[in-house]
Amino acid sequence: MAQAMQLGARLPEGLRVHISHVQLKSGFPDWNRAEVAPSFHRLYYITEGEGSVVINGVTYYPKPNQLMIMPAGTSQTTYTSKENPYTRYFCHFDAQVGEWPLFHADSKLYISDVGDPEFIRSTFNEMIGQFQAGGPFAALRMQAGLLYMLACCLEEGGYTDYWIDFMHHTEGNKLGGVLQYIHDHLREQMEIEKLAEIVHLHPNYFIPYFKKAMGCTPMHYVQRKRMEEARRLLSFTNAPVADIADQLGMQLSHFSRQFKGHTGMSPTEYRACTR
Repeated sequence: MAQAMQLGARLPEGLRVHISHVQLKSGFPDWNRAEVAPSFHRLYYITEGEGSVVINGVTYYPKPNQLMIMPAGTSQTTYTSKENPYTRYFCHFDAQVGEWPLFHADSKLYISDVGDPEFIRSTFNEMIGQFQAGGPFAALRMQAGLLYMLACCLEEGGYTDYWIDFMHHTEGNKLGGVLQYIHDHLREQMEIEKLAEIVHLHPNYFIPYFKKAMGCTPMHYVQRKRMEEARRLLSFTNAPVADIADQLGMQLSHFSRQFKGHTGMSPTEYRACTR
């Protein structure tokens, strides 16, 4: 137990977060959803209204002045009444500690009462302003606000065992070998059978096992890492786009489609923006 706490205390040093959306919404539309499993985490702050949230089959009833974290990959059903719908601030984000997602797909709803509602409201308003305005330091300011509110939710919600749970989910001896193999062979053809063999699992069991731990399928993870490598090569080398596609083991047309799907830009446009 003490060792897990000691390791957990160092985990935030490797924390990386990315915010994809911040907004304030009120009313009935866009809230009622049934059994969705988004690929991103959601942080909500409820200011008024009533309704319910079902996470992995467990029902919660968020109230005004509560923060809640809905982890990526969890089965989510949300409901609010037409008569008294939720007004909610929310942020969509990705977060990892090293190669491991900060919240796992088999986890729960993290929910807490807010000790200083005005501060949380002003923090969200600042994030919304930064998100809309952009600028060279907007991402840093938004990340600072997000990290503070995540800490508030976990601490004020009494989730003192959070880092121990995190360590339980991310034991390196289980998937560390798979992640290292992917890193070392990213430019080669990747076979599910080979990845499953590393952890001595049948491929049919390995795929849900990997998704449970990482929040995405093995091949989606491979594709994401290839796109990260592509962004690096486009930004810091002069290699032609066709050569980069070849280095990643992809046909040029397929590479271009995948890259634009991940970044919203073609490889050439991305290179121009980062030079």
